[in-house]
Amino acid sequence: MPGPKTWQLTAGAAAVGLALATGAVALAGPWDSGQRTAERARAASRDARGGAHHQRPADPDAPAPAPSAPSVLAALGAAGDAPVTAALPAALAPLLADPALGPHPAASVLDTATGREVYASRADVAMTPASTIKIATATAVLTALPADHRFTTAVAASADGSALTLVGGGDPTLDRARLAALADDTARALRARALDHVRLTYDASLFSGTAVHPIGPNENLAPVVALMTDEGRTQVPSGSSGASGSSDAEESGPGARTADPAGDTARAFARLLRDRGVRADDPVAGGRPAGATVLASTSSAPLTEVVERMLTESDNDIAEALARQTAIATGKPASFEGGAAAVAAQLEKARLPSAGSVFTDGSGLNRADRVTARLLTRLLADAAGPAHPELRPILTGLPVAGFTGTLSTRYGATSAATGLVRAKTGTLGGAGVNTLAGTVVDASGHLLAFAFLSAGTPGADPAPAQRALDRLATRLTAH
Repeated sequence: MPGPKTWQLTAGAAAVGLALATGAVALAGPWDSGQRTAERARAASRDARGGAHHQRPADPDAPAPAPSAPSVLAALGAAGDAPVTAALPAALAPLLADPALGPHPAASVLDTATGREVYASRADVAMTPASTIKIATATAVLTALPADHRFTTAVAASADGSALTLVGGGDPTLDRARLAALADDTARALRARALDHVRLTYDASLFSGTAVHPIGPNENLAPVVALMTDEGRTQVPSGSSGASGSSDAEESGPGARTADPAGDTARAFARLLRDRGVRADDPVAGGRPAGATVLASTSSAPLTEVVERMLTESDNDIAEALARQTAIATGKPASFEGGAAAVAAQLEKARLPSAGSVFTDGSGLNRADRVTARLLTRLLADAAGPAHPELRPILTGLPVAGFTGTLSTRYGATSAATGLVRAKTGTLGGAGVNTLAGTVVDASGHLLAFAFLSAGTPGADPAPAQRALDRLATRLTAH
């Protein structure tokens, strides 16, 4: 159970951009506590105003200073032991009854300082979570692998160097820029051996089972294989830098996907080698030669950053890869089934309230997935607790209302919740499933974990349900 001062440890992350809630739009402030560099950079790009020292500059044409932090600190300085107001259930009940949320929504709100559930409605009913299941996927992989773990794509060479194998390490963030750098290193190593002609194979055997998601080929997810570039996209968005750590919204979401990510990556690698003066035969699938050694390699960002990227942008390809990496780390098959079983086992090992849960994938694209609102709030509370520092990337990776990721276009500059709500979104178009789960600092300084799940929402447009969910989260900031 979270300790009595849990909110103090994570309030900085949950309250990032509190100045927005008071109407300020100058966003370049001192957000180092729980706020990632990428979010600071993006904030600065949205408005030219800003300044690190919070003093009026001598030059009248210089940018005005950012809003100072005392109001943030004051808001978070309330006694964490003070009880959450008893009026909360009465405030939330009519909002949860909004017809836009369908006939039987579910909700759980938990005070992370005490571990007490302060509001519950059908909180123990397992429902389709959509992408909020990624919180469970993140919990599983962060408890199965060390925080600094990286996923490595390697080039293995035979003893004489004439046969190369591009070995997929299950890195879902490998992009064209890193593949080109790998070709640079490989070509340099071959020249050092006076070699200019190689046979090329590729090995994607780390993952097993069916590569195509049970929902079938889909623009939201490439075939899940251990070797791919740019998440199997056939086109990289214009303006993309190809940087492996990028999490800009335009580089996520739906897009045309190749049916053969591993083969396409190997063929691209062969072309890159040729561009560098190495005659590479057309690649074929196959294992590395006996006695092969690593000639060159490229690694992902640390696991913590990969998890943050998955959550901020609701990246399905990363989610499915992380479920398989959890399976590998825990001795299970690296398949859809093995990944789902590994996630469930990690939650059970942590003694979380997972009764009724059904895991079929890591992304939440499968409508057969089931979790409870209570499980989601407990996962978030554990991420906030001092006993589980390894789970902190779950909180720092949550999208910020009106600011980053899948919440960047929700709420708005005039919303009381902008900058205060951090939450994972979930939507299954055509299925009437809309969900929201995250954290918020209320007016009294409590860090609350919340989960709101809806199913059977009317109409094909998810916007009314999303607005209803946002109103629930916004209400938590004010009580």
